[in-house]
Amino acid sequence: MSDSKKSTFFGGAAILAVGSIIVKLIGAVYKIPLGRILSKEAYVDFNTSYNIYNFFLTISTAGLPVALSKTISEANTLGRRNQVRRVFSVALNTFLLLGVVSFIAMSVFGQPLANFMEDESAVHCVRALSPSVLCVCIMAAFRGYYQGHSNMVPTAVSQIIEAFCKLVFGLALAYAVLTLLPGSYSYKQRMSATGAIAGVSVGSVIALLFMLVHYTRDRERKLRGTDSPDGSGAILSRLLKLAVPITLGSAAISIVTIIDSKVVMSLLKQMFTDLPQLITPEAVTQQLEEGGVDPVLYMAQGLKGIYDKCMAIYNLPSQLMVAITASVIPAVSACLARRDKLGASRISESALRIGALLFLPMGFGLFALGGPIVEMLFKLEDAAAGPIMSELGIASIFVCLMLICNSILQAHGLVNLPMLTVVVGGVVKIAVNYVLVGNYDINIQGAPIGTICCFAAASLMDLFFIHRAIPQPPRYGRVFLKPLLASGLMGLAAWGSYGLLHRFLGNSLSTLGGIFVGVVVYAVLVLALRILTKEDLALMPKGDKIAKILKIQ
Repeated sequence: MSDSKKSTFFGGAAILAVGSIIVKLIGAVYKIPLGRILSKEAYVDFNTSYNIYNFFLTISTAGLPVALSKTISEANTLGRRNQVRRVFSVALNTFLLLGVVSFIAMSVFGQPLANFMEDESAVHCVRALSPSVLCVCIMAAFRGYYQGHSNMVPTAVSQIIEAFCKLVFGLALAYAVLTLLPGSYSYKQRMSATGAIAGVSVGSVIALLFMLVHYTRDRERKLRGTDSPDGSGAILSRLLKLAVPITLGSAAISIVTIIDSKVVMSLLKQMFTDLPQLITPEAVTQQLEEGGVDPVLYMAQGLKGIYDKCMAIYNLPSQLMVAITASVIPAVSACLARRDKLGASRISESALRIGALLFLPMGFGLFALGGPIVEMLFKLEDAAAGPIMSELGIASIFVCLMLICNSILQAHGLVNLPMLTVVVGGVVKIAVNYVLVGNYDINIQGAPIGTICCFAAASLMDLFFIHRAIPQPPRYGRVFLKPLLASGLMGLAAWGSYGLLHRFLGNSLSTLGGIFVGVVVYAVLVLALRILTKEDLALMPKGDKIAKILKIQ
């Protein structure tokens, strides 16, 4: 494997990683004040609309960008420029059609969709998100095109633009609606959530304009080849053959999330219906006198709002895995197209190891400091918030592991297996949540346990299939043992430091101090245990120089 080929995977991963980190930082800046602006009940409306949006987005964009980047990467490797152009043209038309259908579904059928989710007050948020699904569908075609060329810059820049505009317009609209709109408190809160969601759509429109301008100025696309491209029908058939199983697997996650959210809300509403003595007088007075939603829905939203705000933090580690998953598929596909099985194996193992170096400390950190982090970020002092956040920290480890494993299986052409594991995990999640959340003594605190069971089952099945089905599979002991040890010690250091500092300082400063100590301890352990290998660093840009600086042999 040449030096340029070696650096392609982690070069692209590094670009997407930086972009993803910036996007997540912007997202944190967005969600933290938003979590303070919106009440727990309004945050449920916000989150419900996102679940519906993610379902349509998954159906429209989950599989095709992967299939597109894989197909273009293979055509590029073989020097078929005309084939690349034809593939992109077919994909773009397909994305446009899917986006229009999704836009119509969300805008026209917003109320039935909100009612189905047991959250009828979310209708305005659902409709406000409908333009975004159209824009993101079109953007997905361009992102898949550039990722197939191992050019991650347009994707990263467009994501940053989208996130920044969401931050600016979303918070501005949410705050303006809450302060300027006349009406009852509950009504202003619901409209404030709608304003925050509208900012997402504005960001998508601006990011799409950037991608369109960039593509029109791209000289690479104008270069012609001498090859004869396949017919549009054959290309579409091949794209769908690759995309449909991936889409079904990803759609299974969205479907499970939707069903799970519906089940949880239904069970919580049933609890307050069966036990009306749990409904606070303030809820009845505020909701009935101000003409708001039913007190039963209001109380159920209050409990689920705690869980949803914790989920906003839990989702951050998995979002950082996008950099790895988006790069591993075209990189492994290119190796397999050259019949370089050793190169594909090295990339797969390094992707797992680099992923473990990221998601294990984040998961253990959330587990160790779950309560303090939630209180610091969202001012949630509810007794249930801390345990929920800590349990979701463990769940985030399995989610990240599943995402990387799925990308490895898909890159090797085993696109049906991830769908199977997700479906099995989803059934486990719904069953566990139905039993635990349906227990009135446990209620919402059972939801994160179902999440752990779901993704633990899916990721362990993925690891089994990778070991059995892929030639020269990754060595799991070498991948996971040292990062697991370092992360466990880091979690203990963070927890102990917080406890010590909290005797003298407030929660926020103690939490930040605990996080700082954990980061330092983990960095030292990564170097002391020699977790990163010279082979890993050789695949990164300037990896040889980094290895010399760190004295890694």
